[in-house]
Parts: sequence; C-alpha cells; structure tokens
Amino acid sequence: MNQDLLNKYNVAVPRYTSYPPANFFHENFTAQSYEEAIRLSNSMQPEHISFYIHIPFCYKLCYYCGCNARLIGSKDTVRGYIDALKKEIKLVLPLLNKNRKVSQIHYGGGSPTSQPVSVLKEINDMLLSEFDTIDNPEIAIECHPGYIDDMYWKGLADAGFNRVSLGIQDFDAQVLKTVNRKPAKLPIGEIVSLLKEKKISVNMDFIYGLPLQTETSFAETIHKAVELNPDRLVTFSYAHVPWVNPAQSKLEAFGLPDAQKKNRIYETAKQILTSNGYKTVGLDHFVRPGDELYIAKENKALHRNFQGYCTRRTTGQVYAFGITGISQLATAYSQNTKDIDSYIAAIAKGELPVMKGYILSEEQQVTREVINTLMCNYEIRWADLSSYLNLTPLEIKNAL
Repeated sequence: MNQDLLNKYNVAVPRYTSYPPANFFHENFTAQSYEEAIRLSNSMQPEHISFYIHIPFCYKLCYYCGCNARLIGSKDTVRGYIDALKKEIKLVLPLLNKNRKVSQIHYGGGSPTSQPVSVLKEINDMLLSEFDTIDNPEIAIECHPGYIDDMYWKGLADAGFNRVSLGIQDFDAQVLKTVNRKPAKLPIGEIVSLLKEKKISVNMDFIYGLPLQTETSFAETIHKAVELNPDRLVTFSYAHVPWVNPAQSKLEAFGLPDAQKKNRIYETAKQILTSNGYKTVGLDHFVRPGDELYIAKENKALHRNFQGYCTRRTTGQVYAFGITGISQLATAYSQNTKDIDSYIAAIAKGELPVMKGYILSEEQQVTREVINTLMCNYEIRWADLSSYLNLTPLEIKNAL
C-alpha cells in the first residue's frame, strides 16, 4: 500500500456502518418519529425483519473497547434492565406487520453471555412468537469466552442460536493482560468442538493494532486460529479514540503500532488466511469458499449493517432493543438512550426510549445504497443497483 495514502487516511473517522453516520443523528428525532418510521417500514424494502439486542453488562471492562459496556453491578440493576428490555420488545412488536418474516437476530454488548441462557431463550421466544422466519434465519450472539463453561456453550443451541462469535482478540497472554482481557475459560479448541457438535457456526474475532502486538506474534495467533478451523474469521482494526473511551488512554503507556506497522500486521494475517483457503469478504471478514457470505459476494448479493456483513437473503430492516441500540430502517435511524436509569424510566411510562435519530431524504437513501454496494462489492453495477432501487441509472447518479 502507498505509504503516503496510509499516513493521510490514518485518522479516526466514521466506519459507514450507517449513512449518514451516527454523529449526524439529532435529538429532534423523537419517540413519535421512530413510531412513524416503524409503521412506514412495513411497506418498504427490505421486507424482512432483523432484531438487535444490546446487553451492556461485562464482568470486566477491556481497555480497548469502544462499545457501550459497563460492569455488571447489582442483580437488581441487571434484573431491572432485562425486564425493561422485554417491555420494550412488547411496545415495538405490535407496530410490525405480522406477515413479515424474521431473517436475523443478533445479540451484542457488552457481553450478552453475562446473562443466563434461560434469559436469552426467553427473549428469542418473545421475538419469534408472532412472526414466521425465513428458511434458516441467522440467530447470532457475541461471546466472551473468558467466563463460559461447557454447559453454557451447549445450552446456546437449545436457546435457538446457530451462530456464535468468539471474542478472542489475540491468543498472546501478555497482550490480553495488557488490555485487561480475560483469556478463555476453556481451551478454544474444546469450545469449537462443543459448538460444532451442536451445529452452531463459529466466528472468531481478532483485533490488530493493540499494544505489544508484532507481525510475528499476531501471525502466530492467526496460525493457531486456522488450525481450529472456524467458519469465519474477522480481523478488526483497533480504533484508538480515548475521547470516546477514556480507558483507552491506559494503553498509550505500552506504545501503539503506527499505521505502517498495523498495515504489515494485517497484510501478514491476510496472507496466512488466504494461503490456507480462506476468502476475503468486504473489509475485514475471511470465510471458507462454501460460506454463504462468499457466495453472496461472488453473486454481488452482499450487504452490510450495524451487525456487520450479511447476505441479501438474511438482510432485514434492523429493529434494536436496549440502551444505545440503533434501529436501521428504510427511511430513518433511531438510537436509544445511553443511560440505564433513563431507559428503564421511559419504558416504565410506556414510552420508547429514543435519544436521537435521523430521517433520510430520498437522495440520502440512494447514497447509502451506493456506499454499501462499494463496501461490499468494490464496484457499482448500475443495472443491478437500478433494479434494486427501482430507479434509472441516471436518477441514481443525479441523486449523488
């Protein structure tokens, strides 16, 4: 990669998981705005429904994390939050047309696995109680393997999950200690075997750009991951934004790799993965050739939302629950409040806990789809885009 370009663009910018990005959301968007957007979404594309559940609780806060997470705290706080989350679901589901199908459920955090499997199953049952699903919907959960025993892993299948993302980040014990990340409770190989026995697909998530990482050490991590044969492997670039998460400033004492070193770490990892049969998908995913993500990429049917890359088949408008959850609808974005007490109080009054959001113009809806297409397919096929948007190529270009 050209070093001048690398230096020029080595800055903290929105990742375009949405367009316009979240820093454009504003507080003039209200709970009423969200309700109107939900009703409108029933007649818009994509027709399918995706649900996102945010569980913010963690037993320990990792210094690198930029997500909305907090220490698990008292049982009363956790119980109050989960009860409010269920009530929020009951407020939203009646607004959705029951002839729509659920294509995706995704749990993020925080650490969703901080909650008992029985709680997760109850939430899944609530979400699926009033809707049919597409064939083989994706029901996924992000997992911190540092606190999970074998019975919990086995229980995820009974709760309805068919995809698990293991937040490994690095196999190097010293790197994990430096970033305050607890290593896996069970050997990762044993976890993978348990999950595959239960027919659960396995993702492994790693972060490059952390303190103490080198090309050699991260290469060893990736080699170990390849030996464990996950279905998908994701290499996230560490984003150092201490003004968002002050705890990240603790990492500066250990030194952070510069842009050139980060790029070398990534390119080395990419070479290892591709030489071992993995295919690149989008910006940071690596999958096996038979994976539906790769097939979708080859067929120009890949999509991207706040949960990451998915296929057009599993794509739905996203309805989010829990603090900071961002709903991603055809014409609008809506973000919930960040504060647990405010969240619980709003729900107790029967109100949707909206903090801010954004209504997209028709031109912005077109621009969003163009950006998404470039991030997924690296090219624009105007005829395909025209068919999807029901606009002529000239109308699309005039909207940009």
